[in-house]
Amino acid sequence: MLSSSHIYKQPPSVVSYGAVGGKKEYEGPLGKYFDKINEDPYFSTDTYEKAESQLQKQALRIALEKGGLTPDDIGVVFGGDLLNQCVGTTYGIRSYGIPFLGIYSACSTMSEGLLLASLFVEGGYADRAAALTSSHFCSAERQYRLPLNYGGQRTPTSQWTATAAGALCIAREGKGPYVRGHSVGRITDMGVTDPNNMGAAMAPAAFSTISGFFDDTGLSPEDFDLIVTGDLGLVGSRLLCEIFDKQGQSIHERHRDCGVMLFDAKEQDAHAGGSGCGCGASVLCCYLLPELRAGRLRNILFAATGALLSPTVNLQGESIPAISHLVWLSSERE
Repeated sequence: MLSSSHIYKQPPSVVSYGAVGGKKEYEGPLGKYFDKINEDPYFSTDTYEKAESQLQKQALRIALEKGGLTPDDIGVVFGGDLLNQCVGTTYGIRSYGIPFLGIYSACSTMSEGLLLASLFVEGGYADRAAALTSSHFCSAERQYRLPLNYGGQRTPTSQWTATAAGALCIAREGKGPYVRGHSVGRITDMGVTDPNNMGAAMAPAAFSTISGFFDDTGLSPEDFDLIVTGDLGLVGSRLLCEIFDKQGQSIHERHRDCGVMLFDAKEQDAHAGGSGCGCGASVLCCYLLPELRAGRLRNILFAATGALLSPTVNLQGESIPAISHLVWLSSERE
């Protein structure tokens, strides 16, 4: 099987980043790290879908401002969300006038966007590129399950879609963190059919990509401070560690999951943890990237995970395919 991993000869730099969240995210363990918090779930609009567009607009604006950049400085932006036709992104950034490539990889959209933005910059196709994504609890419930006013019961294995967004800008030069490598995921389907247990569906995809990266590069878990997934939640995280154990590798000490990091399992009613495109994106942009820039973390693997389901095909009896894309981020260029 051909290698799906790539090590950059001239690692591009993540020069700026921004994270926006909602009230529940602010009340979680990482709340103080967000650049902006909106307590109004409508974000001063009249629908949840418009609110999600505001999430994207705000996150990209913050990332640009923190980097001293303007929209004209960005050669291309990669973005997507969980809504049909990725309208959260399209309407959110339409006023910026930046060349746009829409992407969809469910909750792994940020790792895909970061991967593609880095490739464009390293390959010389753009001097600077941006990646962003978002999710909104209320718009996702309407998209994937049932409107909130239905009052449906949530199972213990279900996860809480984050109302959050993350945006970042990549350039050829900068003070870091640096993108040292990546691995493109393969679709993995273990026959899970329960849409309220996406952690179980996504854990094998995370294992496939992370273990494949180790096989391709000769690196091991011990070479990294953290191996971060998003968003397996409590159930999927436990399964991922168990799969690695069976293969003779332990990642227990290094593994973290954005869905577990974002909410307090004891104090907040998030069931199995957080999920949604904005979960991994916001944790990356509000916490992980600043920790790398400050040198408190040296090397991490960011392997966001996505459940590639549709409510329509799921109701038709289809199983849930999943994918995970991985990016190696480092405080050091070499």
